[in-house]
Amino acid sequence: MKNKRLYALWILILFTCQSINAQYNSNLPADKWVDSVYKSLSKDQRIAQLIIVRAHSNKGADHVAAVANDVKNYNVGALCFFQGGPIRQANLTNYYQQLAKTPVMITIDGEYGLGMRLDSVIKFPYQMTVGAVNDTALAYEMGLAVGRQHKRLGVHVNYAPVVDINNNPNNPVIGFRSFGEDKYKVARMGVAYMRGMQDAGIMASAKHFPGHGDVAVDSHLDLPVINKTVDQLQELELYPFKELIKAGVQSVMVGHLFVPSIDNTPHRATSISKNAVTGLLRNQLGFKGLTFTDALEMQGVAKYFPGGTIAVEALIAGNDMLCLPESVPGTIKAVNEAIKKKRLSWNDIEMKVKKVLLAKYRLGLNKLSPISTGNLTEDLNAATNEVREKIARQALTVVQLVNPDGFRNEFFGRPLTGKRVAYIGFNNDGSTVLAQRLKQDFNADVYYIRYKDAVGKGGTVVKKVLEGKYDAVILGFHDVALRKGGSNYGISQNALQNWQRLNQNNAVTLVFGNPLSLGNFCMAKSLVAAYEDDAVFQDVAADWLASRFNAAGTLPVTVCTWKYGTGIIQKGTEVSYMQPIGDARFAAIDSIAEEGIKKKAYPGCVVLAAKDGQIVYHKAFGNYEYDPTHPTALNSIFDLASVTKISATTVSVMKLYEEGKIDLKKKLADYLPWTKKTDKAKLTLEDIILHQAGMVPFIPFYKATLNPDGTVRPELYRSSSTEGFTTQVARDLYIRNDYRDTIWKTILESPVVPPGKKYVYSDNDFWFLGKIVEAITKMPLEVYVQKTFYEPLHMTTTGYHPLERFPLDRIMPTEKETGFRNQLIQGTVHDEGAALGGGVAGHAGLFSDAYDLGKLYQMLLNGGELNGRRFLKWETIQYFIGYHSSISRRGYGFDKPEKDNATSSDPYPAKYASPQTYGHTGFTGTCVWVDPKYNMVYIFLSNRVYPTRNSPGLSRLSIRRDILDTLYRELIPNL
Repeated sequence: MKNKRLYALWILILFTCQSINAQYNSNLPADKWVDSVYKSLSKDQRIAQLIIVRAHSNKGADHVAAVANDVKNYNVGALCFFQGGPIRQANLTNYYQQLAKTPVMITIDGEYGLGMRLDSVIKFPYQMTVGAVNDTALAYEMGLAVGRQHKRLGVHVNYAPVVDINNNPNNPVIGFRSFGEDKYKVARMGVAYMRGMQDAGIMASAKHFPGHGDVAVDSHLDLPVINKTVDQLQELELYPFKELIKAGVQSVMVGHLFVPSIDNTPHRATSISKNAVTGLLRNQLGFKGLTFTDALEMQGVAKYFPGGTIAVEALIAGNDMLCLPESVPGTIKAVNEAIKKKRLSWNDIEMKVKKVLLAKYRLGLNKLSPISTGNLTEDLNAATNEVREKIARQALTVVQLVNPDGFRNEFFGRPLTGKRVAYIGFNNDGSTVLAQRLKQDFNADVYYIRYKDAVGKGGTVVKKVLEGKYDAVILGFHDVALRKGGSNYGISQNALQNWQRLNQNNAVTLVFGNPLSLGNFCMAKSLVAAYEDDAVFQDVAADWLASRFNAAGTLPVTVCTWKYGTGIIQKGTEVSYMQPIGDARFAAIDSIAEEGIKKKAYPGCVVLAAKDGQIVYHKAFGNYEYDPTHPTALNSIFDLASVTKISATTVSVMKLYEEGKIDLKKKLADYLPWTKKTDKAKLTLEDIILHQAGMVPFIPFYKATLNPDGTVRPELYRSSSTEGFTTQVARDLYIRNDYRDTIWKTILESPVVPPGKKYVYSDNDFWFLGKIVEAITKMPLEVYVQKTFYEPLHMTTTGYHPLERFPLDRIMPTEKETGFRNQLIQGTVHDEGAALGGGVAGHAGLFSDAYDLGKLYQMLLNGGELNGRRFLKWETIQYFIGYHSSISRRGYGFDKPEKDNATSSDPYPAKYASPQTYGHTGFTGTCVWVDPKYNMVYIFLSNRVYPTRNSPGLSRLSIRRDILDTLYRELIPNL
């Protein structure tokens, strides 16, 4: 009988879901739609708009009927879906929406995606895993993917991200749900994740206000107490909330916490405290969006305020929406009684209801259509594994590696090839993906020790491994529980005893689980945190062991003696190994870089040095701006300015030269016929590339595009990309496409002094060289250099137009420019001429992070070869990097030391630089120098033009030179 009833119910749902109530499809503007819907509701229905009820798609007919009753008869404002399946949830959503008088807001607790709640949907990574990543772009990408996933299923609000700081490792309810223990990291990742979701059209919700991290009690069971002063809360717990509010988070969920410094009324949780919600969140922090209570059915509050009384207290406190009260009719009745007793007013209710309706309108609930179930599960899973794989790679954290030579050969080597390898899997069930990969890649011998095994049984495996005389031993801990509980994350003491015997210098321990479980492995010789235990994360670990990528993760929490942020940082897609950045030899470099920030020479910088093919120093300092909320990262992308000249144009000319397509003794008109009737026609390419062709150094093209009052000429610019105006100059500023012709006309008409007589460093020289590359290759410069060098070298961040490939917050800002673009320049080229030319020029426009740029110069230092692939001939490189002028220090394209450097009182680029050294500097605060005599590469990237180009500190303090000389002193014995 029960099955027949359920079958009949689903037939009814499928039948009624063919259309959505036509009244939702409204073209009214927001205010009129809100007023119209509000007036159509009875008083009880208005109260019900503030109520969220529980919904499942894995429960029977009685549950569905109860939810349908709340929707149809009471007109509840929202549903919160829990466990079930995607197609069932879609059909139920359509059914409930069809029954509703007013569109229902669909919410879900999907911190790591819909897979957190629904079967057949893959989970995204946990927030703790994301907290190990040092690239906010990945947090944004995950947020965007999660948002699109929710959108596809008709969900409007995701109760995420968790921005609680995990500052209590014994917290029974937050743990892996937090980004970690550092307030800045939690804020950065929270903002990025939130922005991704909201860019997908999903309302994000910062939770659990005012901070649920430092508790030892689960608020599902009782009311946790936080004994901190308001000042302490402002300094720590509240920091991420303040940052998300500034960044535009649309809602906040208020947690059930007893914080006496905020409200000392007995049993008064923050979720029902006016001091907390209205006083602190709204008045002090200035939050204007929606507030949701945490679930009112949770015992942390329900045990003290039974029935509808808790809902009344929550509304009085200042909340907008009541999540999961005990009873819909009971809540409506209690609110009506509170209005009669003047504890609440109808003005309060009207304001809240209209606020909720406006949020619905902005989320598109005024125009609903049924959710299509065609390919639904496939669509929901479409992006997940790609995001999981990216995050798994960036999160993998090398916590300790006492025997690095056991797992690597040279820079770019393959460490385990040809060695005898053993893998011991500690788990519950045997076979793992990691074991299969190690057998496949290295013919490893595979063993298992199960957690339930007695010490002696596991000891048999230990004996075989120790007697096997393996070169490398991989110890993998799997089936690690998310929470410690009473079972130590599921890891048995017997297993740990056997692990201790295997923990030798030739062994590396990989832990696939909550990083707090690393507390079991404080004495590990070599330790790697892999964070999660599925095929994707195990495959990534196997790739790392096979040296197919480099570790970039850092611990999001402190464990044992390993502080938050610990990690032996490797970088990039190639196989390289980076020494621990705490190397005492380079403490002076740290001091020099930090002094530059203190003296306002630049807000942030990245320094990289390689010696003999190994990266010996790679460190990021400071912030994007003078603000600690956005610290510079190793993979931050910088505007290279004139380093473009050698990193794009010169290497392209070198390639064409060795192919016989360019002759430096020929004239400009031989390659650019349109220069024939100008005074530029007879200039030789040699004089041009040596900056002695006699051209003017710089032309301020932008000034001709401005009115006398400094505003842009309207006939030349548009504020958005439209037909004929697709050349982006800066944010919301596009110039007429044909203005490039005016630039070239101006260059051709500029004066020339007798060539070969005087060294005048000129951007115009490289405007022409870039054009020559394009004329010969029949490709735009950016395409040619990408195909010829950057792609095969896996220089993923290097290129022009970075905003086409990376989110804005991955790119360092340059100048708060006034006088032309009148904005903070970030993501578009700082050089005005290159910007007017479409962002691509021979002299400027290139962006990169330090590591990827290092690959290009390691290739040149290697004589034109990297990773077994040849890009240039050794002879070509030697020809271009030598001195070629009697009137300057220049090589062909490359800058070089002064010829009297050894005796100069002002050596350039550094006192100890050999005459073989070559490289370049950039106006934005960048440089790269290669010294073949000492087999060194040095890169310094900064944004010294922030906030203004008139910041002399970088040169005045000789920062780039002093760092390079320090490297020479520490790396070259007996210099």
